[in-house]
Amino acid sequence: SDIHFEPLENEMDIRYRIDGVLQFRHSPPPEMQKQLVTRVKVMAKLDIAEHRLPQDGRIKLNMGGRQIDFRVSTVPVVYGERIVMRILDNSNIVLGLDKIGMAELTLTNLRKYLHQNQGIILVTGPTGSGKTTTLYSAISEIHSQEVNVMTIEDPVEYKLAGIAQIGVNPKIKLSFATGLRHILRQDPDIIMIGEIRDKETAEIAIQSSLTGHLVLSTLHTNDAPSALTRLVDMGIESYLLSSSILAILAQRLVRRICEDCKVGYKPSDTELSELGLKRKSLESDMLYKGEGCGSCFGSGYRGRSGIYELMPVNHGIKTQLLRSADATQLQKAAVESGMKTLREEGAVLANQGVTTTSEVLRVTRQIELYS
Repeated sequence: SDIHFEPLENEMDIRYRIDGVLQFRHSPPPEMQKQLVTRVKVMAKLDIAEHRLPQDGRIKLNMGGRQIDFRVSTVPVVYGERIVMRILDNSNIVLGLDKIGMAELTLTNLRKYLHQNQGIILVTGPTGSGKTTTLYSAISEIHSQEVNVMTIEDPVEYKLAGIAQIGVNPKIKLSFATGLRHILRQDPDIIMIGEIRDKETAEIAIQSSLTGHLVLSTLHTNDAPSALTRLVDMGIESYLLSSSILAILAQRLVRRICEDCKVGYKPSDTELSELGLKRKSLESDMLYKGEGCGSCFGSGYRGRSGIYELMPVNHGIKTQLLRSADATQLQKAAVESGMKTLREEGAVLANQGVTTTSEVLRVTRQIELYS
């Protein structure tokens, strides 16, 4: 998904982010390093004479009949300019809520909220957790000739047929909030906001949902309950949240075990308890891991799958929210009403042999520390 060019004291490392983890790939000869940086900056239409300030650009390439975009970011560091290229490949995106690894019950419940006429659905998680893919899958599913779907994004990562997409542009003072105000004059039925970053955007999103629009957006929080407390911290009143938000979906991406080097093993009781599994609950007496092979570059993993935590904002959650409950109290209320946590969903995939216990612990460790 990303290519990193990292200047060091006497060399440059090139690393690829594969399935969410950086892996070293190349170290070009010293005489090529400056030429490489200059070439990337030229292709991205950046100022090659400017080495002191960060720059952002974009490269569009046609490769084998595929249109591929690269978002380019440069920053000055001690030993030169560091470059990161984000790869955006329309042909590589998998759209469809039934294609992103969502459990059947979670999918059924989410679809129920997606077909409401008004309200807010939030997707939350860290950068690179698949939130944009989930949003695109959701609006692609509910889009039809009978509704007007519009988006405001930073940037527009993938172009969707039949959907009006607006890109944020700070140079002309087109922010999320400004773009959202103009969208409301376009007679929308469904609005997708790339991210709620501030109080102003949150307030307009809530007002939109209360006046007959379905709004989908994202936040950066560890889990579903903490999305509500984040909005409260922004200055949004609890009663507005309880009357506007339909549901919150938290997600992570776990690496899938490579099928070419997958082996079974008998897990220890300690390993099982870390993930909340019991030996009698295992589908077999075995769990699985990848030994590492040429197909997965020795990592033991190839491809990724999502794990999801869907929290409906039901009566119990609304009651806690109006009592100024913290994220822990909200999570307790959600679990008591049937919510499966991210770690529990990850444990299901480990039990099924899709991923490893260590991978589930890796992507949910931040949640454990937070709790």
